[in-house]
Amino acid sequence: MRLLAVLVFGAMLWPGISLAQSRDETLADIRAQLTQLGAELASLKQELLTTGAISQPGGYDMLSRMESIEVELMRVTGKAEDIEIRLNRVVSDAENRLGDLEFRIVELEGGDVTSLSGSAPLGGTSGGASAAAPTAAPQLVVGEQADFDRARGVLGQGDFQAAADLFAAYAQTWPTSPLTGEALYLRGEALEALGDLRGAARSYLDGFSGYPDGPRAPESLTRLGRALGQLGQINEACLTLSEVPLRYPAAEVANDLAVSERLALGCQ
Repeated sequence: MRLLAVLVFGAMLWPGISLAQSRDETLADIRAQLTQLGAELASLKQELLTTGAISQPGGYDMLSRMESIEVELMRVTGKAEDIEIRLNRVVSDAENRLGDLEFRIVELEGGDVTSLSGSAPLGGTSGGASAAAPTAAPQLVVGEQADFDRARGVLGQGDFQAAADLFAAYAQTWPTSPLTGEALYLRGEALEALGDLRGAARSYLDGFSGYPDGPRAPESLTRLGRALGQLGQINEACLTLSEVPLRYPAAEVANDLAVSERLALGCQ
């Protein structure tokens, strides 16, 4: 049975390998499983040689097949290690860019840059369930939806200052709400309408960095890039806008706006 299980897995790997990672697995988990399977395969191959089973009909074909699977396992393990290293570099670079953007916006606002504590790690914190793991739809507590609807209603009436204040209060009162990312985005819109580009950029940054997987995250990142361009931070604006299609390739509206803004700014 043990040999059959390994050969069945090998048949799936050879000749076309497909690493279908489950949502609650990391690359490190997959690499560990591949390493374990490789050790099991080596053990079985040794057993085949020492028991004399290789001399039985089909023995040499089986040994050749096992060796082919072993080579493929080594290749895939190395590929997983390369992907993990590249992914860690991308995340580190993205977090550094977010930190730099936050520093520049605080500096533009005339705030105290020494009080910055850094953005939350992208993709969530380690040690718990994977950030990509499916979770149950969050439940809104009493008053949470009502507060959001009230702020959005005021925005619709054109009272931008009151709307900005209500959305700011919402973000402070309900920081873990699934609507907070959208509230910060709408606050940015209200501040833009008031001509407060620095405040709008800050709100877009907070909405994106605090809720990178939220439904408004692509638009928040795009509007942040546009606001930075309007503030004269052209290089930072171009870098920010270039991140939109990389992070959110399926967000067509945000990507279209990012492209048009990059063209308007003359980004390379």
